[in-house]
Amino acid sequence: MSNLLDTVLLPVASEDDARSSARALAEQDYGTVTVVHIIEKADGAPDKASVEQREQAAEEMFEAARAELGDIETDVVYGADVAEAIFDAATDRDASAIVVTPRGGNRFIRLITGDVALRLVTETEHPVVVLPDRTDETADTETDE
Repeated sequence: MSNLLDTVLLPVASEDDARSSARALAEQDYGTVTVVHIIEKADGAPDKASVEQREQAAEEMFEAARAELGDIETDVVYGADVAEAIFDAATDRDASAIVVTPRGGNRFIRLITGDVALRLVTETEHPVVVLPDRTDETADTETDE
C-alpha cells in the first residue's frame, strides 16, 4: 500500500507560508516533494511586479522550504486561475496529494483567498491534505505544554 504523501505537491504563496507549510510537512512521513509557486497572470491587465521580481520572490520561498525539508523539487507555474494551475501542476507531477496549511489573516484576506482554498478541496481529483499551521508561535506554544 502506498503512502498518501509519497509524491507531494506543496503550493506556497509567500516566504512565511513556505516556511510554515514545510515545517508542518517535515513532521510527517513523506516521499518526494515539489514546492510550487503560482504566478498569476493578469489576463491583459498590467502586473504589479515584473516577472523577474516574482521569480526572485519564488526562489526565496523555495529556499525557505529547503531550510525545513532539505532536498526538494521546485517549480514556478504561470496561470490566470490559481486553483486550476495547482490542479494542473499536481496532474503533471502525478502527485499523490496536494498539501496545504491554513493561511492566517483577517476576514478580508480569507474572503479573497477563500475561493482558491474552497476550490482546492471541492474541485480537485487529487487528495488534499490540510496540515496544521506550524508558524514559530504555534511551534513554541506546543513545546511549552
